[in-house]
Amino acid sequence: MVKVLFVCLGNICRSPMAEFVMKDCVKKRGLESNFLIDSAATSDYNEKYQNRIYPEVKEILKENHIPFTDRVSKQMRKEDYHQFDYILGMDEQNIRDILHIIGSDLEHKVYRLLDFTEKPRDIIDPWYYGNFDATYEDVKYGCEKLLEFILNSNQEMIK
Repeated sequence: MVKVLFVCLGNICRSPMAEFVMKDCVKKRGLESNFLIDSAATSDYNEKYQNRIYPEVKEILKENHIPFTDRVSKQMRKEDYHQFDYILGMDEQNIRDILHIIGSDLEHKVYRLLDFTEKPRDIIDPWYYGNFDATYEDVKYGCEKLLEFILNSNQEMIK
């Protein structure tokens, strides 16, 4: 089983969007039993205040027919490093924060989501910039490329 954790600052916009987009990509290929996909935050703020997925994220997921379940934000824990195969931050600051939480990445599990694409870069935070459509397009593209990478690395799943 391949275990994937998406991480952003608050776990209310980008990381839950990526979680549900990736779950949809995997389901469409009939591979959901081969994956565990989750998301978390680098900050404890939204978890502390029981904040849920941001309304604009829910709306864009609905518009794109991506199933999701609403839930409360949760912060990444050090133990997550040992439980997941891929830990994907949305931007460089997320990567620095993830490394602060886990200590070090000796097993090379930590990446930005768009590192698996032809144009590695940060995914902008729509909370600050307001462009949820651009964020969705980057997340979708990143998830598709990540899934390609994982399937190419695990040929037995494609059978």
